[in-house]
Amino acid sequence: MLHKQLYQMTPREAGRYIGYIHQAEPDLRHRIAAIGRKNIGQPYTLNLLGEFPYEIHDSLPMFSLDHSDCVVFAEHTYAMALSQSWEEFFWMLQRIRYRDGVIGVKTRNHYTELDWNVQNRWLVTDVSAQLAGANAATYDMTVDRARFLKTRHHTDASIPVETSRQSYVPKERVVEVASQLQEGDFVNVISTKNGEYWASHVGLVVLGPNGERHFLHSSEPQVREETFASFMARAAEREARNAREGKNGQKLAGFKFLRLNDDIVVPPMAPQPRPVATPAA
Repeated sequence: MLHKQLYQMTPREAGRYIGYIHQAEPDLRHRIAAIGRKNIGQPYTLNLLGEFPYEIHDSLPMFSLDHSDCVVFAEHTYAMALSQSWEEFFWMLQRIRYRDGVIGVKTRNHYTELDWNVQNRWLVTDVSAQLAGANAATYDMTVDRARFLKTRHHTDASIPVETSRQSYVPKERVVEVASQLQEGDFVNVISTKNGEYWASHVGLVVLGPNGERHFLHSSEPQVREETFASFMARAAEREARNAREGKNGQKLAGFKFLRLNDDIVVPPMAPQPRPVATPAA
């Protein structure tokens, strides 16, 4: 088991590893890094978040060990680090992924800034403005969840439109705040296109062998660990290529950093409601 990467394990083996690493590495921050690195090389596949078999119209899985996208990788890593068994991991994963832990497409944390970051305040705290200080940048967001659910998931919901102003660290200032980042912190990559800004990617902060801050994340073609300078350089190369080819692609604006809380109290999961039968037409 210890000679395998997590994505090569069966659920039974992964459950044994979760129990082992909880005992072998008692520090939560170090445990997050160890578990995340145990998935380096895991193949990347976009759109693995789903409710199947809980919601039968959704063919996407509730968990995936052999592949990940950026959100799946971060959620699985946090959930495993907070757990001591496979059963606890699966429970914790749903608690992180859904509002109040209630499984369903309406309650899934679809929007990073206004859903995931907010609903998981018990786990992480946005420190972007604090880190950047006078150099912090901001952007306004407008989220229409009802429209999103209707167009993307063919689901009706009465949810008011929400607006918010978000702070982030401009990419030019990351080197100035990097030393303040801690292992296990949550990273939102902020991109921009046509005047709009949003979190286009997520990952985790880990420490390199000399204490340098690295970015551990799942992106095409697989989970990787790299410096923030390397990530930004690759983004710059992609933007230059798009410019040469006349493409109007997204550009890297900066990062939001969310501090892993020191005293984590996992909220209880709301009881999963029983579906109400509707009369046959």
